[in-house]
Amino acid sequence: MNAPAQERPRTLVAGIGNIFLGDDGFGVETVRALSSHRLPNHLEVVDIGVRGVHLAYQLLDGYDTLVLIDATERGGTPGTLYLIEVDEPGAVEPQNALLDGHRMTPDAVLALLGTLCAGTGAVPPRRTLVVGCEPDNVDEGIGLSTPVAAAVPQAVRMVLDLVREEDHGAAAQRAAAGPAMNRAEGTHP
Repeated sequence: MNAPAQERPRTLVAGIGNIFLGDDGFGVETVRALSSHRLPNHLEVVDIGVRGVHLAYQLLDGYDTLVLIDATERGGTPGTLYLIEVDEPGAVEPQNALLDGHRMTPDAVLALLGTLCAGTGAVPPRRTLVVGCEPDNVDEGIGLSTPVAAAVPQAVRMVLDLVREEDHGAAAQRAAAGPAMNRAEGTHP
């Protein structure tokens, strides 16, 4: 009798931003584009928009990896993509009030998540990444600027590559566990 297959680590990709503020809608547009791809079952893609509190509570469901997609001002040329590994609170600079439920920055969401986990016994994601894009215009208005719109397909590729890397890392860990793990997954060495 075979043991049940080990569940794959879950990954959440969350698009953050306000579509009514021009390039701030980058994260939302990127997850829309990403959703049109065939994605592995262990990958969940959500449009969080400006509902940061919702994201913090959703993370209590247990994810191994969190990928946030957001407009990120870092002083580069508009449309420049950044990959930021968040290793501790404060790694992503807060840009707005921490507990504004409709405009929480990634840093504020992670701080709230830490508080929620401490109170519930839940475990935060092992790894948190931000795929950011340098905005050109975040004034009121719908639609991305030309350089930020051109960065959306590149950001989709970046996220898909990150997921593949995570999958390869998980596969390597299962292989390192030895033949017992391989049999549990229904394959034989």
